[in-house]
Amino acid sequence: MRLPGMIAAAAEVLADIETRHRPAGDALKDWGVSHRFAGSGDRAAIGNLVYDALRRRASIAWRIGGDTPWHLAVGAAVLSWGNDPRALNNAFQDDRHAPEPIPDDLIQHLATARLEDAPDHVRADLPEWLAPHFQSAFGADWIAEGAALAKRPPLDLRVNALKTDRDKAMRQLQRLGAEPTPFSPVGLRIAPSDGKRRHPNVQAEDAFRRGRIEVQDEASQLSALLVNARPGEQVLDMCAGGGGKTLALAAAMENRGQVYAHDADKNRLAPIYERLKRAGARNVQVLPPERSALTDLADRMDRVLVDAPCTGTGVWRRRPDAKWRVTPEALAKRTAEQDIALKQAAMCVRPGGCLIYATCSLLPPENDARVAAFIAAHPRFAPISATELWQAGLPEMSPPTVLAQTSILLSPHRSATDGFFVAALRRRS
Repeated sequence: MRLPGMIAAAAEVLADIETRHRPAGDALKDWGVSHRFAGSGDRAAIGNLVYDALRRRASIAWRIGGDTPWHLAVGAAVLSWGNDPRALNNAFQDDRHAPEPIPDDLIQHLATARLEDAPDHVRADLPEWLAPHFQSAFGADWIAEGAALAKRPPLDLRVNALKTDRDKAMRQLQRLGAEPTPFSPVGLRIAPSDGKRRHPNVQAEDAFRRGRIEVQDEASQLSALLVNARPGEQVLDMCAGGGGKTLALAAAMENRGQVYAHDADKNRLAPIYERLKRAGARNVQVLPPERSALTDLADRMDRVLVDAPCTGTGVWRRRPDAKWRVTPEALAKRTAEQDIALKQAAMCVRPGGCLIYATCSLLPPENDARVAAFIAAHPRFAPISATELWQAGLPEMSPPTVLAQTSILLSPHRSATDGFFVAALRRRS
């Protein structure tokens, strides 16, 4: 396929997402099934256009003067991919699969509309109702933080210390451009793709098939390292999901002690079994999803990690369609779920043990506010300073400028990672 046809296809997918209110990944998959003539490279390019349009939906719509699927697809091709609109129109004339041409007045508008003149939430590329939350979290930097969330992410990998070390894994992936991550001592990074190009399929690599690497953003790696799990300890991963942090904890503990993986949704937990086998993690016990499964762990755990369900604002680079679906009602629902998860987790922490609360959110109501509410209701728990938390989990790494008094907030602008919040509390008695 040529670029005009790809733009038209991207507009078609964006229309499907808008009309049927469905995730972008599902819409792209269905488009590929119904258009089998498109090769894998074509599908990847169309996916890039769709995700770039969604990442910068607000600023693209403002600069191109509309937010229809056509506006967003053409806007992504011009503003994210750097195509000249007049050159695009010339290409459109020679391609029967092309979308409607760009009117002359719109070409002029694109040439004169400056993003600096747009409203703040447009410059930040986020829903207007979330602007006060970002201001509260980041102060004067909130627009830059939002804009950083609208860029393409790198591909981060965690090296499995049970099977190899970072230097060996990096040599094995050298042709892919893998480099060490700035903060995680077990992380590798492949730079973001651009234009039509897609990330390499690392799951086809020998290093992945043999369990030497896992796909995991550096922020997620750091949150697992900050648990500071030690060999021989008893550790609960309360909201384990697909098991990424469970695997990281097992490796940090050198397969000694016990990691309990629990999630209330058995479907989310289903991939963990194959992942454990591939990684060679032998000190993990997967618990059934029922809440009663935690009863036997009461007052026994040295450390409990609660990677709580959240709005996912910190991973908008990877799931930009979710940015435009989040609502105040969804935020309220998540904060209630977070309070429940913290209460359940607290019962498992032994006296002197630690409770680590993490989210992939950047919103204060899901982060510091939840910790404060928990401490007010559970006076046996006291916050651990962010400096102590970082030095214990990452003693050889100087921290980025992400440390508050009792919490750590990672973000694309601050630390070049996904957005992640981490706070820890110690049980007194």
